[in-house]
Amino acid sequence: MTPSFLPPAETPRRNRRPRKRELFCPAHPEQQLLGNGRKYFLHLLTPEELKQRGMSDKKARLLIQAYPVLVLSNEWLEQLFCPECGCSRWCHVARLDRVEHTVRWAPRELWEQVAHVDPVVANPSVSEFSRREAGRQRQKRADNSRYFDPG
Repeated sequence: MTPSFLPPAETPRRNRRPRKRELFCPAHPEQQLLGNGRKYFLHLLTPEELKQRGMSDKKARLLIQAYPVLVLSNEWLEQLFCPECGCSRWCHVARLDRVEHTVRWAPRELWEQVAHVDPVVANPSVSEFSRREAGRQRQKRADNSRYFDPG
């Protein structure tokens, strides 16, 4: 005999903890991506870009006339880490709902739709010495070994 103050076993308890977003690697669909870095939201300037996302021609033209620069709140570029690949890569993330997202590798052309970022021009706040030294780990010595090889 169970006491009357206990809830019945057949009623499921509601989980009040919100679910985290689920981002999966395009190369390894079972591996979840890690990272919570800065999001670079996409900006649309032409009706053609809206039509590519499934909007009708008339509605796209009206929207661009009303808002010359339309910021998409459900699509952005973000740097994410895949433990299976062992590297961080820039990904194009599109939010379907609060938890589900689609992730694909970000092509270089997509950076043209991000405001205030030019991927071709180096960061002006980084000194020439720092930029040169950061690339030094990829350079090789005369004996064809790397500068910073362990051992």
